[in-house]
Amino acid sequence: MDDTIARRRRVCLTAAAVHLVMVAEEDEETRRAVDRAIAVPDGQPLVWAMRALGHARASRVYGPDLMARYCERSAGTGVRMYLYGGRDEGALAQLALELRSRYPGLRIVGGHSPPFRPPTAEEEEQVSGQINESGADVVWVGTGQPKQEKWMARMRDRLDAPVLVGVGAAFDFHAGLLPQAPSWMQANGLEWLFRLRQEPRRLWRRYARYNPRFIAGFARQYAAARVTARR
Repeated sequence: MDDTIARRRRVCLTAAAVHLVMVAEEDEETRRAVDRAIAVPDGQPLVWAMRALGHARASRVYGPDLMARYCERSAGTGVRMYLYGGRDEGALAQLALELRSRYPGLRIVGGHSPPFRPPTAEEEEQVSGQINESGADVVWVGTGQPKQEKWMARMRDRLDAPVLVGVGAAFDFHAGLLPQAPSWMQANGLEWLFRLRQEPRRLWRRYARYNPRFIAGFARQYAAARVTARR
């Protein structure tokens, strides 16, 4: 991220969970957005799958940790940040307050909480102008997957900020609006269960639909890889 900023290149980075991988299997727009981005494994099941497929050094890049560590680093380097997402403007203000309190010197140069409905062309033009005028180097995007990936892909060529980063629920976690799963649940791939207990009405259909499909899809890929390895 620092190198991209220094070179004034433009990238999208997304911390991918199982849900995003499976939506990308079904939705062409999501697939194109993910293919265009640098995707890192946010979910522990993705790390296990990668290791089983031969990527022995694969490790988790947890979106909330990525955001926290980069904010800590940037408090010293002066990287300018813009926050796009959050439940509403109040939640976004709370996030900015928490981050500034936790990382003194952090430069948050603006923020916007978009409506839950799809933004209009005029609204996107306005927000792109605000982000560009802010001089942001990094735009943190927390609107949920795959909405944030589609937004980053759609806006990438219109934004001057070198790095756009999709971090999903990290906004709620760092604003203190949702608790994070205990480390032992994260390490054992059970974060989804913790979140399901928090938001059952919103999440149960997602997990019931995509978790079994991910297991089945991985099993097919693993079997095919084993057959290829024997040849």
